[in-house]
Amino acid sequence: MTESNSQSRVRFQPLRRLAPFAWKYKGLVLAALASLVVASLATLSLPILVRGFVDRGISENNIADVNHYTALLVLAVVVLALMSASRYYFVIILGERVVNDLRTAVFAKLTLLSPAFYDRVRSGEIVSRLTADATQIRSAVGASASMALRNFLLFAGAAVMMVVTSPRMSLLVLGAIPFIVIPLVLLGRWVRRRQRFAQDRLADSSAFATEAIGSMRILQSFTQEERAKSVFSSNIEAAFGAARASVRARAVLTAFAFFVIFTSIVAVLWYAAHDVTAGRLSAGALSQFVIYSTMAAAGLGGMSEVWGEISQASGSAERLFELLDEPVLVKNAQVVSPLVTASNLSVAFEGVDFHYPSSEERTVLSALSFAIAGGETVAIVGPSGAGKTTVFQLLMRFYDPERGRILLGGQPIGGLDLNALRSAIALVPQEPVIFAMSIADNIAMGREGAEREAIIEAARAAHAHDFIAQLPEGYDTMVGERGVTLSGGQRQRLAIARAILKDAPILLLDEATSALDAESERYVQLALADLMKGRTTIVIAHRLATVKKADRILVLEGGALVEQGTHDSLVTAGGLYARLAQLQFGMDDLGHDLDAP
Repeated sequence: MTESNSQSRVRFQPLRRLAPFAWKYKGLVLAALASLVVASLATLSLPILVRGFVDRGISENNIADVNHYTALLVLAVVVLALMSASRYYFVIILGERVVNDLRTAVFAKLTLLSPAFYDRVRSGEIVSRLTADATQIRSAVGASASMALRNFLLFAGAAVMMVVTSPRMSLLVLGAIPFIVIPLVLLGRWVRRRQRFAQDRLADSSAFATEAIGSMRILQSFTQEERAKSVFSSNIEAAFGAARASVRARAVLTAFAFFVIFTSIVAVLWYAAHDVTAGRLSAGALSQFVIYSTMAAAGLGGMSEVWGEISQASGSAERLFELLDEPVLVKNAQVVSPLVTASNLSVAFEGVDFHYPSSEERTVLSALSFAIAGGETVAIVGPSGAGKTTVFQLLMRFYDPERGRILLGGQPIGGLDLNALRSAIALVPQEPVIFAMSIADNIAMGREGAEREAIIEAARAAHAHDFIAQLPEGYDTMVGERGVTLSGGQRQRLAIARAILKDAPILLLDEATSALDAESERYVQLALADLMKGRTTIVIAHRLATVKKADRILVLEGGALVEQGTHDSLVTAGGLYARLAQLQFGMDDLGHDLDAP
C-alpha cells in the first residue's frame, strides 16, 4: 500500500466505522439511495427534454411537440421534487438514528470504564464529545454524505451525457477537473487536522465550563469571576481561530472550483457559438450541452463544499471512537465464580500492593494484609493519605491491585461477577451523591424496581421520613443538582436510606468530616446504628464516638497496617492511634477529625 493510500485509509477510517451503525437501518439507507437515484435520473433527463422542446417544438414550429415536452418537463420536475423531499426525510432520520445509537454506545462504554479513566479525562471533555462531536457527525450522515453522493451522481451522469452530446467540447470542461480534485484532496487533510484542533479546544472550554458551573459558589467567594471568564474566552477564541482557518480555506477552494469550472463553460459557449452558426450543432444540442455542463460544474463545486464538512465529521468521529476504543481495565474474568451469599460476609486483604494509574511513582498501599470476620464492625483510621479510601476503591473493584489478592466470603473478588460483587456491598460515601431527580428515585437507586412502601420504610429507618414528609411534594419532590436544595444532614440520611434499601451484607461507610448541627448529627448517628446492625461493616472513621463503638480498629500509615486492636488497647499501646486519639481528650466525642497528623 502506498503512503497516500495509507493516509487516505486512516483519514476516513472513523467514517467507515459508522457504516455498521447506518446499516442497522438498512431500510432507511435503501430508501434514501433509491430516492437519490430517481431524483438524479429526473435531473439528468431535464436537458434531454429541453433539447427536444427546442429542436422539435420551437425550431420546427410544432405545437404538439411543444405541449408534449412541456408535459414531460413538468412530470420530471414533479418526480424530482418528490424524490428530493423523500431523500431529505430519509437521510435526516437516518442521521438522527445513527447519532442516537452512537451516543448510546459511547455512554454504555463509559459506564464500563473504571475510575482510572475518569482520573485522567475531564468530564466536560467527555460531554463535549457526546454533544458537539456527535452533532457534527449527525450533520455529515444526515446531510453532507447525501449531498456528496448526489453531487457525484450528477457530475458523473452529466459528464457522460456531455461526452455523448459533444466529445470535443467535453474536453474543455472535463480538462479542468484535475485542477479541482487535487487541491480538494490536499485541503481535506488539512481541514481535518484543523477541525480536530478546534474540537479539542471546544472540549477544553466545555470541560472548564462544567467545572466552573459546578463550583460557582467557590469562584464567587474567591472573586475569581473575571479569571474564569478569561480562561473560558481564551479557549473559545482558540476554537474559533481554528474553525475560521478551516472555513477560510474551504471558501478559497470553493471560489477557485467555481471559477475554473465556469470559465471552462464560458470557453465552451464561445466555441459552440461558432459551431451553431456554421450549422455543425443544433440550438437544442447546445442547450443540452450547456445545461449538462452547468450540472457537472455544480456537482463538482458542491463536492468541494461538502468535502470539508465530511473531513470535519471524520475528526469528530475519531474523537468519539477513541472513547469506544478505550480499554476496559477492570472486567469480569473469562470464567466467573458464583458469590456465596450470606447475611454477612468476611473480607480479607492479603499482601496487597497498589498505586493509582495516574500517579505510578507513588505507592498507596504496600503489602497490606488484614482479615475482617462476617458481622464484625471495623474502623479504619490514619493520617490523610494513609490509603483508607483506597481500601474501599479496591474492595468495590474500581481498580485491581498490582500484587496480592482481596477475598470476599473467602473467594478472590477477581473471579467474581462484577455485578454480584458490587450488589453485595452498600456504600455510604463521605460526600453523598444526590441526583437531580425526585427523592423517591434517589433512594430507589439502592434497589431497582423498589416499591414505594419499601422506599418509605428505608427512609423511616434512616430517620429521613419526617423531613421528607414536610417537603412540598413529599417523596416526589425534585431536588437540585447534587442535592443543593437539601442540607448536609438530609443528604447523608438519604444516602443511608439508599444503603438500607439495598440491604447488602457488607457496608462501607466513609464518615463525613464536616460537622453537622446537633440535631442532624443525632439523627445521622441513629440511622447509622440501625444500618450497621447484622452487617459486616467497614468504617473510615473521623469521629471518636464511631471508633469507640467498633469491634476492632485498623490503623494505617503510608499504605501499611501499623496497628490494630480496640480503642482502649491501642490507647494503652501509645502508638500512632494514641497520638491521634489524644487530640480528642477533653473534647466532645462527636464532630472532631481523626485525620490530623
